[in-house]
Amino acid sequence: MSYATITIGNLLEDVNRRFFLPAIQRPYVWSADQVSMLIDSLMKGYPISSCMFWDVDEGQKREVAVYNFIEHWKPGMQNSLASADGRDVTLVLDGQQRMTSLLIALRGTFSEKIKHRRRNSLDAWEEKTLYLDLLKDPVEEEEEQGADLGISYGLHFHVHKPRNDIRHHWFRLGEILNVQTEEQLQALIEEAQSALHRGVTAHEHTLVATTLRRLHEVVWIEEVINFYTETGSSVDRVLDIFVRANDGGTKLSKSDLLMSMITSKWQNGSARDQVFGFVEHVNKGLGTPNKITKDFVLKACLVLCGFDVKYNVSNFTMQAIEEIEQNWPAIKDAVERSFRFLNGIGISSDNLTSLNAVLPVAWFLYHAPGVMLRGTSEFDHLNARRIQRWLINSLLMGVFAGTSDRTIATARATLKEASRTSRDFPEKALYHSLAIGGRMTQLDARAVDDLLELGYGKAKSFLTLSLIYDGLDWNGSDYHVDHIIPRSRAERRVLMGMGLPEHRIKEITAAVDRLGNLQLLPSQENLEKNDLPFEAWITSRNVAYREQHLIDDTPDLWTVTALPEFVRHRDRLIRQKLLSLTVQEAA
Repeated sequence: MSYATITIGNLLEDVNRRFFLPAIQRPYVWSADQVSMLIDSLMKGYPISSCMFWDVDEGQKREVAVYNFIEHWKPGMQNSLASADGRDVTLVLDGQQRMTSLLIALRGTFSEKIKHRRRNSLDAWEEKTLYLDLLKDPVEEEEEQGADLGISYGLHFHVHKPRNDIRHHWFRLGEILNVQTEEQLQALIEEAQSALHRGVTAHEHTLVATTLRRLHEVVWIEEVINFYTETGSSVDRVLDIFVRANDGGTKLSKSDLLMSMITSKWQNGSARDQVFGFVEHVNKGLGTPNKITKDFVLKACLVLCGFDVKYNVSNFTMQAIEEIEQNWPAIKDAVERSFRFLNGIGISSDNLTSLNAVLPVAWFLYHAPGVMLRGTSEFDHLNARRIQRWLINSLLMGVFAGTSDRTIATARATLKEASRTSRDFPEKALYHSLAIGGRMTQLDARAVDDLLELGYGKAKSFLTLSLIYDGLDWNGSDYHVDHIIPRSRAERRVLMGMGLPEHRIKEITAAVDRLGNLQLLPSQENLEKNDLPFEAWITSRNVAYREQHLIDDTPDLWTVTALPEFVRHRDRLIRQKLLSLTVQEAA
């Protein structure tokens, strides 16, 4: 269907009668100045961009919620729910801000805060109506403004109609909606001219008529609203159109749009408040910073409740949302337990490189109510290590990178099948099924060589180091990535002071931040190490300690001058350790 046009007057007659907003729309965000600027642009004949509508059929009415446009705007106001029963419904996909602004300007009000009043005070806000000063000459205004054009017409919001005088004659903009015919317009002009103060010039009498005629043309004659109407029945297509149509403005994520639609179908309370609050809780309330998103939470709802994992609107049917709401407490609990476990093994927003990789862990815990994986039982110990190994392998190998819906679905199917015969996390089965699906799931020699090139401060450095510590007690400990041979000893000025040649200085400084010179230490032990001279600290470590941290038992290598050799020796030990884990789990 091609674009069509309509006048503002005819459009506003059907706002909140036929034209409504879908749940996917963002809140109204324009200021009073922007509303005035819109009217000024129209009076000047400027284009105001196109709108996009969606004609909703009877079947779609049952799946979509519709909302009224705001006519009398106040801070924090939300669009009210409307009824689609017994009427034709056209939803506005693009153009909400402009159409709401036209509604406020011509039929409604805009509330603004009174200076020096507290925002939360009941009497802090004044309801204002838009007025037009008929004696303000837009041509003279533009000449005064020069190149820096602003609002040329005398448009201002007022609580009460301002008093007219020899310099101002105010007209409430919305009155033009009652003036459709030429006869009505002529009567309005004569009435306005007769009410002008004595002393008003002939030019100003003409100006009143010219301004009113221009306003009448904008509202009732010129078809300034250009629009396209979508008639398809696919909600996902409409959502895609909406995202693309709004791409040039404030970017809305798919989760924002989906959240609005889900909220409209959520029976008890607000889905938006529930999900936003949970995201905030996991990110800031668990004692370790995380960075989950609305998208992740909504995706988790689909995965844990057994629905198609594709993140499409069509998967959030009335039935699905009803089941998600019913299971919402259990979904939150499983996701929270997942992140408490991850945080407990040092994985946080700093090094969790894929949120989707957490979904299989959440599914496992969703079907194991109360399991925290932090106890001393054999079940907790074995499964905590299995999940840690599998998750870190997945993160290091990028198993869930890119389009991962198939990977998530395969992992869920594997977990479900394994749960029929065992309560344990099916680490080996997941490696196998995901490998069949085309994902390289475990570290191999080439991948290990790439990891050994990692440096200090990289997210994968922590993940790689945490994989080599079999018996590390994560309970109650906060582990730091620490340089074994201190970085302070490898500073260029220090090495120059030792009289080392330039080529050797470059070799040492290039080696100090490499993975081979990094270890994991509990925060307290890291502080103690920093408080001691390095020689005193390293010589006080016993054989078991050095074996745990894969430090070669060769004291001659424990010096900054031998740092490149120390790193090469430790690279060899790390490589052996990582490959032995891979072979063990593949057996």
